[in-house]
Amino acid sequence: MLTRRTFLASTAAAASIRAVPQVAKTPPARRILTLVYDKALGSMRAIDKLVR
Repeated sequence: MLTRRTFLASTAAAASIRAVPQVAKTPPARRILTLVYDKALGSMRAIDKLVR
């Protein structure tokens, strides 16, 4: 018997099976933090970039 709870559990399991191989293939991204002087603010500002 397919109830709402079993339907949600089965769809979540199917989605996780599809997502796991894609996560394993992608290399971790590096974060680069740069400090710049913002004239409008009159202070330093941090810019965070993700580089693959």
